[in-house]
Amino acid sequence: MKPLKNLAQYYVDLLVKLGILRFSILLALALVALAVVVQVAITLVLNGFVDDLDIIRSVFFGLIITPWAVYFLSVVVDQLEESRQRLSKLVAKLKDMRSRDQELNYQLQQNIAKLNQEIEERIKAEEAREEAMVDLENEVYQREKTQLELAERTALLRSFIDASPDLIYYRNADGIFSGCNRAMEELTGKVEQELVGLTPWEVYSKEVARQIVHTDEQVFSQNRAITYEQWLEYPDGRKSYFELRKVPFYSKEGRHLGLVGFGRDITERKHHEESLEKASRDKTTFISTISHELRTPLNGIVGLSRMLLDSPMNPEQRKYLQTINVSAVTLGNIFNDIIDMDKFDQRKLALFPEPLNFEEFIVEIESLSALMAEQKGLRFDLERLTQLQFVVNVDGTRLRQVLWNLISNAIKFTKEGGVVMTIEAEIEASMASIVIEVEDTGIGIPEAELENIFAMYYQVKSEKNNLHAMGTGIGLAVSRQLMNLMNGDISVISEEGYGSTFRVTLQAPLAEDALQNTALPQMQKPLSIFMVEDIQLNVTVARSLLESLGHTLTVAMTGEEAKNLFRPETYDLVFLDIQLPDMTGFDVAKYFRETYAELPPLIALTANVQKSKQTYYSGGMDEVISEPLSVMAVQNVIARFSDENENALREQKPIIQVEDDRQMKYARLLDLDMLTSYVDIVGEQPVIDSIEMFAQMMPEYLEILDSNMVAKDQAGITSEAHKIKGAAGAIGLRRIQSVAQMAQSPDEPAWWENIGDWVDEIKTEYQHDLEVLRQWLSER
Repeated sequence: MKPLKNLAQYYVDLLVKLGILRFSILLALALVALAVVVQVAITLVLNGFVDDLDIIRSVFFGLIITPWAVYFLSVVVDQLEESRQRLSKLVAKLKDMRSRDQELNYQLQQNIAKLNQEIEERIKAEEAREEAMVDLENEVYQREKTQLELAERTALLRSFIDASPDLIYYRNADGIFSGCNRAMEELTGKVEQELVGLTPWEVYSKEVARQIVHTDEQVFSQNRAITYEQWLEYPDGRKSYFELRKVPFYSKEGRHLGLVGFGRDITERKHHEESLEKASRDKTTFISTISHELRTPLNGIVGLSRMLLDSPMNPEQRKYLQTINVSAVTLGNIFNDIIDMDKFDQRKLALFPEPLNFEEFIVEIESLSALMAEQKGLRFDLERLTQLQFVVNVDGTRLRQVLWNLISNAIKFTKEGGVVMTIEAEIEASMASIVIEVEDTGIGIPEAELENIFAMYYQVKSEKNNLHAMGTGIGLAVSRQLMNLMNGDISVISEEGYGSTFRVTLQAPLAEDALQNTALPQMQKPLSIFMVEDIQLNVTVARSLLESLGHTLTVAMTGEEAKNLFRPETYDLVFLDIQLPDMTGFDVAKYFRETYAELPPLIALTANVQKSKQTYYSGGMDEVISEPLSVMAVQNVIARFSDENENALREQKPIIQVEDDRQMKYARLLDLDMLTSYVDIVGEQPVIDSIEMFAQMMPEYLEILDSNMVAKDQAGITSEAHKIKGAAGAIGLRRIQSVAQMAQSPDEPAWWENIGDWVDEIKTEYQHDLEVLRQWLSER
């Protein structure tokens, strides 16, 4: 069908192209030729030949018939083609009309949609207008309600303010009262309407108003809040102590309007603080009095027993006397612990390093320790692992106290066996590193209690026996703190039932210049000594000691008697007791120095170890030694002030002592290794900047720490202590870092009992340590 259709289309296209006439002629000729060919073929098939007549006949017949048929067919085809073309045009027009109809339909739909949208928008606008009207009505209602609530809240707030027992008031930028609460009305005796418009000069007394106006000016000029304390008087004459805080306040636009003042009655707290201060003073007075009164008979026992031990007696008498001497020395050491504990509480404990012949020091410890062990039937062995022939700058009294505590504890808690003290020292450059171990075969300490034994007042409890509970519970705590002050430490290893070993480590500077003075001074001549002492027992001990050394002694029992008897040209040395019945030894020294142009050395005798040596130097003394008198102490002080070396030693003493004290203070308070490396790497200015940043941060840290202390919030306390420890360690404040480390460790034994002291130490000492750090930097 498709070839036939294509042929028909070709036929029509050729007709259109050639026209009817030419196409008809051409088609007629084609048909005539075809007819001739067909005729000839048929005739040839039927007859076997073809005549010319047959060919002519076929041509003639085709010429007559074919043109008309062809023309008629062409006309029909032409008309059909025209009809087809007209039909095609109609179809095309129909398609155009359909397209226009679809486009109109689409536009109509768009218009309908826009119309619907406009209708919806108008409906929504109408609804929004109605909602706006409703909202406006609600807003008006809410505003009226808010105004009512605001009025109620204002009245309620005013009630709260009036109900507050604290003072609350307002003053404008000119210092004129603008309002107050009822407590302020009660204080001033004026109602608010009367107070408004008045100045402090018109309300308070002149003296009170002066301080109030002065603090107002500070608030206005510095534009910051201030807090201070002041006594204020009520109209009835009653006075109360107030903590006042003044805060500047501003308008919403930032305009300064004036100040708001608050005042809290802290009269009760003030009385409590005064009671605490009085109790502290009374405690110090009590300790000082006990130090003198108890030590006086104790010194007599120790001194006389020492002298009697040097006299002939039978073995039983010597044994009894040795027991008396050891018991008295032990009691004295316990009392030293109590005194030192009080010093630690008051932050007054100070070290006085002096040249110490370490070999002689150890021999003295060995002698007394062996005597104590003998009284209990134990052995005492001393093992020197290295040579000890050197002199160090150290506070020998404090070091002796520490070792005595350890040895006496070892003997106390050992039933059988003995105690071994092992000593070794390593000398490097100008420092001596000393390690002392005290090992016993006693009852030992449970592993869980090893760290607790260094806590103040802590006593180990044992299930096997009650030996651990013996003692005051302060000896080891004081000993460790003393060693920490001396740039050392104490540690312990122990196993219950098998004994304990305490290890003391110490680093002390060598004192090579003092080697020549380590031998016991030999006096070249007897001296005439004047003593002022009111206790007969002390006089007896001193007289026996001094006369045994070949000196003569003149004694005055009171200050007045001393003034009358004393002649400076008669005596070579003066011993002055500090506590006398009618005056103090300082008063006697002052009188001597005001009366006489030249004086022999004035040596203070005291059993009150509360005071520092500087206190005695400032009071007019040349030196101070403690009672009971010992041969070594007396001969050292006599040699020091002998005619041959008096001037040189007097010039040398302050310089050496000040320098040693300074270096020891730096080593005790600062981490010198870290600071030296830090300064060498970054220079001084970054360190100075860090110090200033620390100084600015600490008040905020301490304020938060105080609030946590009041609330007893352990987590808050440890958190702030951790911050302080990190900040202090960053700038090398060794002591503050160490105390903060303990404060941030709630697992420390007796933490709650000691945290108050640690926090107080941080608060009171960090500024001092900062000044020491600044001084170290400036000297560097």
